[in-house]
Amino acid sequence: MNTSPASRPVTARRTGAARLQRGFTVVEGLICVSVLLVAVSAALPSFGTAREQKRVEGAAAQLETDLQLTRSLAVAQNRTMRFEFGRDEHGTCYVVHSGAAGDCTCAPQGAVCRAGVVAHRVQHLAADTAVAVQANVGSMVFDPLKGTVTPTATIRVEGPRTSIRQIVNIMGRIRSCSPDGALPGYKAC
Repeated sequence: MNTSPASRPVTARRTGAARLQRGFTVVEGLICVSVLLVAVSAALPSFGTAREQKRVEGAAAQLETDLQLTRSLAVAQNRTMRFEFGRDEHGTCYVVHSGAAGDCTCAPQGAVCRAGVVAHRVQHLAADTAVAVQANVGSMVFDPLKGTVTPTATIRVEGPRTSIRQIVNIMGRIRSCSPDGALPGYKAC
């Protein structure tokens, strides 16, 4: 067997100074961290917008479900049901109840109703969630015989940069749209 220095493996010939370095230098590490920070800082605003959109979409979906519940309760119980909107220093809200206008109000801990009035559903959107519900009417009445709603309404579920409109027609059907057309999945209105 040939044992000359030329026939030995290459790694055996290297001295300590000529060995390959492994790992990162401090400068390389700082460059990687700074590139990562720039990428994250560019993406953060879009995460905030996406989170707001999901909150507004969730509140709009719950509102639509509660409007359908109100119509179903009116027909099933054969009694007039009211969908009433409210606003106070703690946020915005709505109450589904069986009384007249003003018989129930919202509070952060639930509905406050006059004696004999039953609150079937209450939804309070606290001011610190940055999602609010506003309507062009104070309340809507769902008729038990015809299943209709009076008056018709346009309801806005809004965040600081995003909003969804829900338009309730006389038959109690709801159409959702985006005022600026910016929300995917919603038609512009």
